Amino acid sequence: MKLGIAWRLGLALAAVGVLAAGLTGYYGYSASRQLLVAAAEERLLTATRVLVRQLAVGMDNTARDVLLFAEHPMAARLLARSDPQLQSRSEINTTLLFQRMLDTHPEYYQIRLIDAADHGLERLRVDRDSAGVLRVAEEDLQEKGHYPYVFETLALPAGAVYVSKAVINHEVGAHAGLDKPSLQVAAPVRGIDGQVRGLVVINVDLDRLFDQLAADLPDGLQLYLSNGAGEFLIHPDRSKAFAFDRGQSALLQQGFPAAIALVEQPAGQPGQIVTSVEAGEGAPAQVAAFVRQPLPGLHSEEEFILGLSEPLELVLKESEHLGAMSLRIVLAFSALALLLAALLARALSRPIAQIVAAVQRFASGRESAGVLPLERDDEIGLLARSIDHMQQQIGAQFDSLELKQRELDHLASHDSLTGLANRRVLLERLDHALAHAKRNGGRLAMLFIDLDNFKEINDTLGHAAGDAVLRTLSQRLRQLVREVDTVARMGGDEFVILLDHADDPEAITAVTQKLLDALVQPVPFGDAELVAGASIGVSRYPENGSNATELIAAADQAMYRAKSSGRQRAMFSEAD
Repeated sequence: MKLGIAWRLGLALAAVGVLAAGLTGYYGYSASRQLLVAAAEERLLTATRVLVRQLAVGMDNTARDVLLFAEHPMAARLLARSDPQLQSRSEINTTLLFQRMLDTHPEYYQIRLIDAADHGLERLRVDRDSAGVLRVAEEDLQEKGHYPYVFETLALPAGAVYVSKAVINHEVGAHAGLDKPSLQVAAPVRGIDGQVRGLVVINVDLDRLFDQLAADLPDGLQLYLSNGAGEFLIHPDRSKAFAFDRGQSALLQQGFPAAIALVEQPAGQPGQIVTSVEAGEGAPAQVAAFVRQPLPGLHSEEEFILGLSEPLELVLKESEHLGAMSLRIVLAFSALALLLAALLARALSRPIAQIVAAVQRFASGRESAGVLPLERDDEIGLLARSIDHMQQQIGAQFDSLELKQRELDHLASHDSLTGLANRRVLLERLDHALAHAKRNGGRLAMLFIDLDNFKEINDTLGHAAGDAVLRTLSQRLRQLVREVDTVARMGGDEFVILLDHADDPEAITAVTQKLLDALVQPVPFGDAELVAGASIGVSRYPENGSNATELIAAADQAMYRAKSSGRQRAMFSEAD
């Protein structure tokens, strides 16, 4: 039986319809997977850059801590050993400073003052062990002159900082640092005559340092760190970390061949790559980003390559729903096209052409799908609306990915509800402010603020009202302090304000009263006005503490005394 033109056209249109649906599903699914991988690579590269910046900040802070001790006159006096009475008092004071530094920085496990004479004999040493922080007895002090971090540091100019290679610490008597991955950060100590008297060394626990850096990483991300030769220092598989220390080989370029470009590039030059690797023996396919970043201003024996990876399966998880939907669309339209080919031959020609053109445009990128017959009530309209819905889903997925990337950047330093600095930023600024105040004899003030009626507002009017109160009062706090001051949200309804250069107690009292007056003002919420009020505790440096932990604790205790004596009050720490 010879088929007529209508049937042939109908069958041809049916075939075109099936092909169009198949192309829609294939290109949509394929394009979404490629774009998801590209977005994941960009997101990983951004996150890796953030970690590299945090590493640079961490190393810079450690360098500042070393210089703080090395340039302090007490260090040179200790090494001069000219006055026995002054020597004993200086040793006690320096020991306290070392202990406070170890208490403040859990990633430090040892601080030493080493003499340039007597074969590099340790003059003062404070270690961390399982029982806490302790000073090593004089008879247990050792000669360290044969170690590179000693003789290379002694050869540095004034103000320079030495950073050793990352190694497993095998030094005898290292307490908590024994057999741990570590770095030595050191600076020379000079006398008033400019001669090198010795050095100060801080030993950094790499595991603790990178646990802090990776604390806010999303689930599923894996962290890598290698030296400039590609030897792993940190790896998700701990058997590959510091394999060279055990006489084994585990290299970055073996697991990620594209990383050879970073390993072979000249020293001192930053670089970055993004790459995807296929599944191997016991290892899933992954998307990864690596950044090589020199440490500016430091005399480092080597450079570091830091990277993040994410399983490809996790990256492409969002495309599974899109693939299933594309398959359903293809099957549904194929059946409809075969059943209605003869009747809809002429009617299908134009909408099919529109759909094919839209699919071709869509397959080339995230452009508009063009004019689709969305208003039709038949299967073609269903297909058009499905394609439009699919495009909207892909667009929504990319918008979500971009939002997550921006949130990742912002999350590193700000509170998501109020836009204020978070606890980590506050502690960083407080450490810088304390270091500056200690060097220049300055003063600081810490205000710990707790809202009085926030729980009642939250319980009676709901979280929306509580959020409105937090946002409004946060804005008021920002407006009432200077640009040099820091306003941070610690969590819940607690805020902390760091007042830099706070030399006048009366000025602090005036600022505190202005804050109390502003916080008790009503907050509009719908038809109601919400009154929160606050209690404020005040601590000052150096009266109430010499480090961040002591100042915050003192301000917190003062706030609780203010709250206990009557709400909407301020109280200075008792040491004032």
